[in-house]
Amino acid sequence: MKIYLTRHGETEWNKELRMQGWKNFNLTEKGIEDAKSLGKRLKNIDFDLIYSSPLKRALDTAKYIRGIKNTKIVINENFKEMNFGLWEGMNEEELTNQYPKEYETFIKKPQLFKPFGGETFTEFVHRIEKGLYDVIDNNSSTDNILIVAHAVVIKAIMKIVKGYGIEKLWSLPFIRGTSITVLEVENRNIKILLEGDTSHVL
Repeated sequence: MKIYLTRHGETEWNKELRMQGWKNFNLTEKGIEDAKSLGKRLKNIDFDLIYSSPLKRALDTAKYIRGIKNTKIVINENFKEMNFGLWEGMNEEELTNQYPKEYETFIKKPQLFKPFGGETFTEFVHRIEKGLYDVIDNNSSTDNILIVAHAVVIKAIMKIVKGYGIEKLWSLPFIRGTSITVLEVENRNIKILLEGDTSHVL
């Protein structure tokens, strides 16, 4: 089985460098066009199922990628973005000014980060791991699965696949909007075929 992972397209809050978390925002024109471009790139792949985060920006991206096909889209709550609590809606400048030490920990030592009403990275990664292995275990006879989610969700999946600690969660590459990552799965053994590719984006 191959699992294709992608991040939703650009939103207004992405442009403003705001923490979105569980809040819903619409895709920008660029976000829509990039999702359509990814759909064209993947048009010759027959997906057995598309899994999507329930958040609107991800679900809309999934629909644009699917296009005119009738592939079933399954909502999976485990693939929601990390809950940033009180930080949701704040931009980088506001976080640096109001929570300088905590934001530095979030970026440089995520394993030590203590949220303000949101999730710890340990809680978040546990949720993502459950979602990932549920997909793998429930689709052993399928060929191709698409998961449409969020940047930190994909970083968590890569942490799980590569087997490193939370302290390396932010390792490159950066996961850009509609970037594509491809995993090959056999009996829970996972190999990375492609990571964070955006060659379809203009």
